[in-house]
Amino acid sequence: MSANMAKTSGSNVVLQYDMVSLTHPGRVREHNEDAVAFDALAQVAVLADGMGGYAAGEVASGMATAQICARISRLKADYPKVTALDLSTELRFAVRHVNAEILRAARGNAQFSGMGATLVAVAFTGNVAVIAHAGDSRVYLLRQRQLRLLTHDHSALQEQIDMGLILPEDAEKIGGKNLVTRALGVDVKLEPDIAMHPMLAGDVLLLCSDGLNDMLTDAKIEAVMQRYAEHPAAAARQLVEDANAAGGRDNVSVILVNVHASA
Repeated sequence: MSANMAKTSGSNVVLQYDMVSLTHPGRVREHNEDAVAFDALAQVAVLADGMGGYAAGEVASGMATAQICARISRLKADYPKVTALDLSTELRFAVRHVNAEILRAARGNAQFSGMGATLVAVAFTGNVAVIAHAGDSRVYLLRQRQLRLLTHDHSALQEQIDMGLILPEDAEKIGGKNLVTRALGVDVKLEPDIAMHPMLAGDVLLLCSDGLNDMLTDAKIEAVMQRYAEHPAAAARQLVEDANAAGGRDNVSVILVNVHASA
């Protein structure tokens, strides 16, 4: 468990971002192929879920989180007043770059063949969160005690939902792993989804690997986040514990970002 904080100024309000993270191998997997990284001073958080079997998946996820977090941190250090558009451009370039690096590493080492990772990254500037994502790792927003999913899964299951073949409430019952249709290390032409969202004091952002939402319904995630809205470290522990209690079939990782108005 780790924690830190940062302050940023919006148009008339100074927002403070508190970040915590927790990752766990779950109850079934021998290795944890998830990776998390954040720099609260630079206001960036990154989570990746590795794929590719023994060792290789954790290499890909580790590359993704470390490189993207470092790149945004360097940008913020050099240009403290970056705009949301600047962050969007830099996140896109960062994802493309690490995707190429993962593909290059996989080609150069037989042990890494087929490795990849899903990804969610969030960077803040002013009162705006810029989100980049590829795959089925997710970002949720808790605002005024209501949970909302901000990302759209890149998966075969989600495509069936989009086509009306499966109802969203039925998809939650299906659970389990499903085919990812976009991820780092798969396509040289990978393009992440990029979105901007205004932040308000009292908001809580949750980044998670699918080991959480495959085990817990959105309603259960919402209940935990409501209960521990002012205690992100406790919320992270409870979410991971509940996912493991529900079966823990996969690695489970979370990053929580609590948004406050600075005193």
